[in-house]
Amino acid sequence: MDGHMVRLALLLCIAAAASASPQTCEPKEGHEGRIYLSEMLIGCWTSFTSEDKGEVHILNLNFDPLDVKMFTLEMSNATSMNLILTSAVRAYGVANLNPDVHVYVNKSATIVLPGNQHRNNIHEVDFPSQDEELVEWAQQTFGGVTSFTTIRNLKTISSTGTNGTKPGSPNCLLENEDAVEKRFININTATLGSSFKSCSPPRTVRGDEPGLHIINIPEDASVRNVSLRVDIKKAVVFLRGPRGTTWTLVNPLDTQFISNNDILLPAMAHRIPPSLIFNNDSAESVQMEALRHFKASAFSSYTELIPKESTILLVLGKKESPEGTEMFPEPVIPITTKAPPQMPLLMQLFGSPDYRVPLDPKAKVQIDKRIYAEISGHTLGNIVLTMKVIQCFVRSKGSCPVVKELPFIPQPCSVDSCPDSARLSFSLDSLQELTATTWDLECSVSFCHNEKCGDGGTVNRNLEVTQPCLQPPTPPCFDFGLPGVLGIAFGGFLIGVVLIGALWFIKIKTGYPTGLDISSTAASLPGCPCAGSKRQPVSTNPSPSENSSANASIGSTQSTPTSSMA
Repeated sequence: MDGHMVRLALLLCIAAAASASPQTCEPKEGHEGRIYLSEMLIGCWTSFTSEDKGEVHILNLNFDPLDVKMFTLEMSNATSMNLILTSAVRAYGVANLNPDVHVYVNKSATIVLPGNQHRNNIHEVDFPSQDEELVEWAQQTFGGVTSFTTIRNLKTISSTGTNGTKPGSPNCLLENEDAVEKRFININTATLGSSFKSCSPPRTVRGDEPGLHIINIPEDASVRNVSLRVDIKKAVVFLRGPRGTTWTLVNPLDTQFISNNDILLPAMAHRIPPSLIFNNDSAESVQMEALRHFKASAFSSYTELIPKESTILLVLGKKESPEGTEMFPEPVIPITTKAPPQMPLLMQLFGSPDYRVPLDPKAKVQIDKRIYAEISGHTLGNIVLTMKVIQCFVRSKGSCPVVKELPFIPQPCSVDSCPDSARLSFSLDSLQELTATTWDLECSVSFCHNEKCGDGGTVNRNLEVTQPCLQPPTPPCFDFGLPGVLGIAFGGFLIGVVLIGALWFIKIKTGYPTGLDISSTAASLPGCPCAGSKRQPVSTNPSPSENSSANASIGSTQSTPTSSMA
């Protein structure tokens, strides 16, 4: 009995271990709607329009030797344009035009467009067959080029009726591109000759977990340049390819990745070296390595491909186009010429340098206080990035916005205390003279890795500012101590002495006697006991010595006997 129980327990443990073990799948021909392939060919897309608001588009048609070389041109609802068609081999097309569309083909008759209701809109002219020379000819003939598109094995091309320009430069610079991004046209081509195998395990990830997607290019493939565009959120991607392969991540937004090859981030002009060494290209080994590295129990999709083209674009996302049409999710086209941020950025404000309690987004900030800010972003894959704040501006909200550069001071921010973040502080003193109270704070940042930096985009934050409360001025209060009181008393004494001296001086200068006759003064005072005494007569006879010299003035002296008496 005990032996049976032991065997039963052992079987249950084996079953539980088997159910908990990572699950793999065997890839089969075709794909299950996860990865789609597009070839990267030469082209350009600009903002050029002619003086009459017409557009100039060039279609360079390439056909494989086994292709039937027949296509349909549907331009009945197109905007006003000059359309230039060129091909290195003879091809036949059926064109459906409107009066505002003029088609130009080479006189060498490599492209034949029989029968059309607007036959006069098809012009046969001489123009170069080389790409660069053709662009130069179009610029000299029409003033510029709106788009140049290279298409392999075209079947149908139709206009969507929308504007065919792209915000940005009006100059056509030829480079590898994804023609599907040109949303003013729909392109249907023959299926590419690449070999596709894919599968998904029966056990899938939970809804709250990011999906793990595995892309494997076998060792015997000749591909060397692969561009990957991820059109799903929160994706985890495991990339494996032969030695010398370069993966270019077009939009690494919210994506974790790892590869045994070089990874190029064009937005940052930065190349990430291989993160692991793994040369086994078998499907099971690649799947197990991806699960082990990301510590996952299941993955969402596995794709194995052998491309025939030298440069391709892989799109990870959901296919929305009708059956038989190689269409991909339409990318977001920026409405301005400034590049959008490559990662979602967040700015938080704090009232103190300890960065503990963030300010409420609706809180008003006093204009005379110092503000501390922290800008944070998400990590790209497994690499460690440092963030640098380049510059900050404030822009008032209203009919007449005012833009002012905001000086700031970088604050210490180590990788351990604030990973993928940058801290700064600033003051709003320069806004005191302005009446606006609502401002938009914008800072541009860069992400750096191994001392190489690239544009990280911008982050915005709304600011509600308030002026400080001004206290009424307090009148000055004078405090008089003992020294002050003594000084005032002594000053008053000096002033009295000076005044008395001044009066004495005036009396002397005006001839007033220096003394006063007390008796004469008392005689004039009623009730004075001396008032009844007789006044002593004043002698008017001069002395004998003065008689001889003063005879001439006796009369005058006698006439005023008391003139000098007060």
